[in-house]
Amino acid sequence: MAVPTYATPLERAWHYAYLVLCGMIFFFLIAPIVVIIPLSFNAEPYFTFTDQMLEFDADGYSMRWYDSLLTFGMAAPDGVRDASWWADAWANAKWVKAAKNSIIIGFFATILATCLGTLAALGLSRPEMPFRRAIMATLISPMIVPLIITATGMFFFYSNPCELLGLVGLPTDCGRLAGTYLGVILAHATLGIPFVIITVTATLVGFDQSLNRAAASLGANPRTTFFRITMPLILPGVISGALFAFVTSFDEVVAVLFIAGPDQQTIPRQMWNGIREQISPAILAVATLLVIFSIALLTTVELLRRRSERIRGITPH
Repeated sequence: MAVPTYATPLERAWHYAYLVLCGMIFFFLIAPIVVIIPLSFNAEPYFTFTDQMLEFDADGYSMRWYDSLLTFGMAAPDGVRDASWWADAWANAKWVKAAKNSIIIGFFATILATCLGTLAALGLSRPEMPFRRAIMATLISPMIVPLIITATGMFFFYSNPCELLGLVGLPTDCGRLAGTYLGVILAHATLGIPFVIITVTATLVGFDQSLNRAAASLGANPRTTFFRITMPLILPGVISGALFAFVTSFDEVVAVLFIAGPDQQTIPRQMWNGIREQISPAILAVATLLVIFSIALLTTVELLRRRSERIRGITPH
């Protein structure tokens, strides 16, 4: 934004100082993330820039750490890369297994969180809803309470729900969820629901309730009104909430450490294990891919936000 022609010298100085300050803050926030991208192409097994990298020598850069994401854990990583090699990588490579688990868990957790969060937001958006503030505070509490506390509570709840629910007379193995895909999915859905509620509630702020009343006056039942009137208008907010829920599930590690078993290794947990057991720049390669993935999701969220504003007539474009 250009400085107005009538601005005083002090206002002009403050304008440029403000831009410099914003640039410094942006650099402070983004530098630790950006620095890992060139390091992931390091030809040497170091976490520092080598002399060849600083001199932009092609020999100092390599894709070996990205290749190791496919070969680490394989039965025959040095074989010919035919169909059997790719089958071996799909079945045995640890990073590939972690990616599959993250996608499967994130997908189902997102579906569950989006459905429950959208229903909660629709109820909380009604003015006649009693105790709205208390219910909202309770529903978004997983986003406020320290994650270590939430994960600990989930572990004890899922490890033996029969005892916690007063069902100790049933077999001791009833409903055990700790160490299963279902347990991790439910835990991640719990953590993703607050993001869906917040985004959908923000979309419903500008929603004209008279549209629902008009549809009802024309004979539409509540289900038809929801799918033909309400849902198309709040769909950008629902999708944005679903993306946030998916990112929350995809990046979550604390609850996975408490709840998941050996077969539910996700990408964050595999990175955690890699830092503890075997320090390798392959972690930087995974981090780079996650940064690109996050940027793509954030871009999608921004496009959806602008589309929602255009639909509701907030912006003229």
